[in-house]
Amino acid sequence: MDKALVDEVLGAAARVVGSGAISANGHGNVSLRVPGAEEMYFTAAPSLKGLGPDGVVRVGLDGRLLEGALPPIQAAVVAMHTAMYQDHPDVGCVVHTHSPYATAYAVANRPIACWIEALAMFGLADGVPVAGYGPRGSEQAVANIRAAVKPGIPAVLLANHGVLVFHRTPELAVLVGGVVEEAAQAAINAQVLGGPVEIPGDMRAAALQRAMVFDAAGTINA
Repeated sequence: MDKALVDEVLGAAARVVGSGAISANGHGNVSLRVPGAEEMYFTAAPSLKGLGPDGVVRVGLDGRLLEGALPPIQAAVVAMHTAMYQDHPDVGCVVHTHSPYATAYAVANRPIACWIEALAMFGLADGVPVAGYGPRGSEQAVANIRAAVKPGIPAVLLANHGVLVFHRTPELAVLVGGVVEEAAQAAINAQVLGGPVEIPGDMRAAALQRAMVFDAAGTINA
């Protein structure tokens, strides 16, 4: 396997853990598209905490294991990663976690509305939808995810399971995962104050447009 790509996957996993948008046991998985190939590098251990090079495998986007050892518990979720790469050519990284607050919404089968500006800024102006439940890694589960993911959105809740985030780069995927968790936590905390209030539709669109303008301008240097 390519050491640079292995290191990139490990770095993304470490960023997920460092972000705090993860369950106490660190359960989750990260994958990275291999540029120019119908392959991905995928974390094969059940936890993202303390992951080493032996915990990364190479898998074809058709689901075939190409290199490394993949335990059954992780093999079961390969299909939801490959589906995102197959359906969205711009996606370069997929992250799946059971981050506590977002997973609470997934367990309740309730979407996360656009209660915080950051959701609108990162393409979730219409909120984070819920993909209907299907047994772990089953054709039904993957079909439900595909049905829930509309063009341009980078995250979906998995009913009674967790969260799936996908973006161009590992940095963006991890960042959006953190934003989704932050929105869920803020909404749950806001319940004691009468509940969260969604940003009006025109203002959500304005927030996204403003974010796109700054993104297009690139980094500003002094």
